[in-house]
Amino acid sequence: MQILAIETSCDETSVALVEGRGGLKNPRFKVLKNIVSSQIEVHRPFGGVVPMLAKREHLHNLPKIWKALAKQKPTFDAIAVTVGPGLPPALWAGIEFAKDLAKKLKKPLIGANHMEGHLYSTWLSLKPKQKIAFPAVALVVSGGHTILLAMQSLTKWKKLGETRDDAAGEAFDKVARLIGLPYPGGPEIEKLAKKGNPKAVNFPRPMLREKNYDFSFSGLKTAVLYHVRDNPKTSKKDLAASFQQAVLDVLVGKTTRAAGDYKAKTILLSGGVSANKALRAALEKAAAARGRKFSVPDFEFNTDNAAMIAAAAYIQKLRKKKLRFAAQPNLNL
Repeated sequence: MQILAIETSCDETSVALVEGRGGLKNPRFKVLKNIVSSQIEVHRPFGGVVPMLAKREHLHNLPKIWKALAKQKPTFDAIAVTVGPGLPPALWAGIEFAKDLAKKLKKPLIGANHMEGHLYSTWLSLKPKQKIAFPAVALVVSGGHTILLAMQSLTKWKKLGETRDDAAGEAFDKVARLIGLPYPGGPEIEKLAKKGNPKAVNFPRPMLREKNYDFSFSGLKTAVLYHVRDNPKTSKKDLAASFQQAVLDVLVGKTTRAAGDYKAKTILLSGGVSANKALRAALEKAAAARGRKFSVPDFEFNTDNAAMIAAAAYIQKLRKKKLRFAAQPNLNL
């Protein structure tokens, strides 16, 4: 099955053409095209994503991307589009474009869950003979979400915990602004942290010792704010390194504890924050120390992209699961 997928949940306009096969027992994907148009330069002056500007850019970019792709005369069986979660104006831009295109080309429509896209993005990078061993624990960590799942199979999972306030990616962006780094903050913090001392400031590790699997990063952000105010001579690189280490300790600590409690054979990492090399390395090391496998998507599939939406749509189609074809900003796993 070949799927044309559209992703416009936030500030990335993406269109992909993906071939899915193998069914639910052994899904395999061949990414034929995965075009991503970034809006970073548009939103950077505002220090974050402006929803109506994001919509404007999606409306501008989608016809251009489709026109370029259509020249290659692609063949596909269905059109998938993100229906949530995300920014309502941005979501509607993609939904309306997909509806019009489906009507024109007489193709069926599939509404896809953005978070399931992140979850299944790992399968986009599997090698031919590679399989995910279950049970597994999955950490899905992005700008808007931090979720920990116990997976019994590809389609059966239990949510163990999620953030009670700021998501990890959101905390990265907010702390970056506090110490004078440009948007988007995550990559800037990571780059600066490489030059700093992660032990320079002993920031709190929120909820690390609590028995549940929830997360909270707003208090950590506040701790950075007070430290910057009271210790103006602390270098930015030490602040970045110490903050990043605090976040990593919480994410890795809770994930590995969940893997032990649920006897996971594999630890999965996905979402925009999974592009952080320090997080990838720390979680892979922790998994290996306990004899578990570790799987993370290739970097091109970490941040928002339409290929992961195609993967989610393929699996959703096989599950015969249908989502309401309207913008659902608070849709969750």
